[in-house]
Amino acid sequence: MLNISYNQLSKKVSLKEYSAFSKVFKNKHYKMFNRFLLVFGVITIIFLFLPWTQNVTGNGFVTTLAPDQRPQTIQSQIPGRIEKWYVREGDFVKKGDTILFISEIKTEYQDPMLVERTNAQRDAKTQKIQSYSGKINALKSQVTALQKENRLKLQQAENKLKQLDLKVKSDSIDLEAARINLDIAERQFNRTQTLQTEGLKSLADVEEKRLKLQETQAKLISQENKYLTSQNEVINAQVELSRISAEYADKIAKVSSDRYTAESNQFEAISEVQKIENQSANYKIRQSLYYVTAPQNGYINKAIRAGLGETFKEGERLVNIMPSDYDLAVETYVTPIDLPLIHLNEKVRIQFDGWPAIFFRGWPNALFGTYGGKIVAIETFISPNGKYRVLIAPDPSTEPWPKNIRVGSGAYTIALLEDVPIWYEIWRKLNGFPPDYYTPTNAEQPKNKE
Repeated sequence: MLNISYNQLSKKVSLKEYSAFSKVFKNKHYKMFNRFLLVFGVITIIFLFLPWTQNVTGNGFVTTLAPDQRPQTIQSQIPGRIEKWYVREGDFVKKGDTILFISEIKTEYQDPMLVERTNAQRDAKTQKIQSYSGKINALKSQVTALQKENRLKLQQAENKLKQLDLKVKSDSIDLEAARINLDIAERQFNRTQTLQTEGLKSLADVEEKRLKLQETQAKLISQENKYLTSQNEVINAQVELSRISAEYADKIAKVSSDRYTAESNQFEAISEVQKIENQSANYKIRQSLYYVTAPQNGYINKAIRAGLGETFKEGERLVNIMPSDYDLAVETYVTPIDLPLIHLNEKVRIQFDGWPAIFFRGWPNALFGTYGGKIVAIETFISPNGKYRVLIAPDPSTEPWPKNIRVGSGAYTIALLEDVPIWYEIWRKLNGFPPDYYTPTNAEQPKNKE
């Protein structure tokens, strides 16, 4: 290794050999520097032990306390075309005042006699219902008449059947009597023939008995024929009774079917009438929507769709209106780490944009730097910006808020916490620790609904 320098590393170098250091190291300057360092150290130590109020800050804007007091956007429930404006931007309107008039752009609603024609259709359908009612009543009467006629016909046929049954019984008795007479005639003929063989009776007596026997046989055959005829008449009466039942059942079923068809048509007509009445009511409501009115008292802020003849779709924004009566509030946002430190009814301080944080005498319309507020609502769900929304109302126990602030103005909020030494606050921020958690005695915890 080359020994280029003549200065040895182990040898102590005296700084007094240099002119600049010799001036500094004079006794007088050395004592003053030591005193300065001592005073600075004492002040620093005292400063580090001074109290510091921890706080939670947030950036927000001025809004209203109630949702219905905030700026409203008037929309149209139907698509249309702007025909006439009745107001200007900045005008004051009362609830129900007409703001603008629109016209239809859909062809099915452009008929000026649409409601009248719909009512005429309804009246025609109503008359149709009445005609169906008359037809149904006539069919009911026809069914009643057929049922009555059926009962009479059946009763007549049943009576005839009973008569024929009695006739059959009478013929059966006559048939039995004829059989008995035939048996008697046969015995008399046989006896007379026997006696004629023995010579006790003449041939004329035998012939007389034979003739009587033949007459009795003829009567028996006639009576049997009469009996069978009566049975056939009973069968025919039973068939007629069944035919009458089937005939009138068919007639009644046909008339009942016509009645049910008429009732079905009547129900369809009633449904059509109700549908037409619904359409007529909707048409009237739709025509009332041609005039866009103010939902509440307020001021016209901005006409979003301003041009005459300009068309718009259903639900598009037309005009902004600011309610005239409202209670101011501040909507601010805090980080999730600071949310446990925020409580209901807790007091905060607010600095509005355009109002200085430090009061200067003579500043126009400004008497205070910050203004008091009270937390009235804490959102339990995080907002799209990654923070939690907090609503702050004016604190009635402190100075009132400026009258000249407007909704939408920026606001900076400060919630004061506990007092800690400055050194602790510096150490906390360097290590990324949150402020000390505490629960004030006058604060309310948000209630979770189960």
